[in-house]
Amino acid sequence: MSIGEAEPEPVATGARPLAPGLHFVATPIGAARDITLRALDILRAADVLAAEDTRTLRHLMEIHGIPLGGRPMVAYHDHNGEAVRPRLLRALRDGKAVAYASEAGTPLVADPGYQLARAAIEAGHPVLAAPGPSAVLAALTVSGRPTDRFLFAGFAPATASARQKFLMELAAVPATLVLYESPKRVSRTLDDLVQCLGNREAAVCRELTKRFEEVTRGPLADLAAAFRDRAVKGEIVIVVDRAAPVQAEARDVEAALAEALGTMSVKEAAAAVAGRFGLPRRDVYQAALRLAEDE
Repeated sequence: MSIGEAEPEPVATGARPLAPGLHFVATPIGAARDITLRALDILRAADVLAAEDTRTLRHLMEIHGIPLGGRPMVAYHDHNGEAVRPRLLRALRDGKAVAYASEAGTPLVADPGYQLARAAIEAGHPVLAAPGPSAVLAALTVSGRPTDRFLFAGFAPATASARQKFLMELAAVPATLVLYESPKRVSRTLDDLVQCLGNREAAVCRELTKRFEEVTRGPLADLAAAFRDRAVKGEIVIVVDRAAPVQAEARDVEAALAEALGTMSVKEAAAAVAGRFGLPRRDVYQAALRLAEDE
């Protein structure tokens, strides 16, 4: 090793001291070997282990040969977060290292850890992240859609009217859209995406990093047809390209505005339709005002 060259950090073979604070640990979304060495170090050394699903975390630790060693493992999820947060905050106040792992992927992304992070920050405790697997980034990587600007929109609402309003609002976003979806609703959501966003290029990513991983790419209308009569299983991520500028006929814009105004405010409808057709928002807003006044 030459003079001045940094000595590489040794790989941990046993538990090493871990700095006090809240450590968010990304966990595999499928393949157990996708976990990082740093994540294993944290799980090995933390004083307290918290998880969205303790069974999943316990199994992951068993796969990688990490003993629990009498340490507390605490379930923290949407249904018990308010009751359990004080216990974890007390551990942080006592100078403990607390590790929190989501059921799969990166904590706080479609995960209940946000309130825990916020409470820890407000109490002045260190909050750190061990980055790693993410279904959002994995889907973007394999989708073939632009990655320079994207929006993670989470899960679309379950009811048809709320879902359509939600998607119409996304139509104006000048970025690639990433959504999670249930396999039971993926067909209906694809149909609504065609109706609300037009026939954009998209990808349906299923079971990423797992044995039956599948990525189906194409225009939204083709994807909707492909999944319409198909029984689907597994975790689903839908990636939709941003709108391309189109030559819009005035009657098409007016029809889209009339439909949008049925469930949205003038401002929301104008933004959605402007994004759908690639038109200046100010012009579409004026047209929406005229339509609303005529009704």
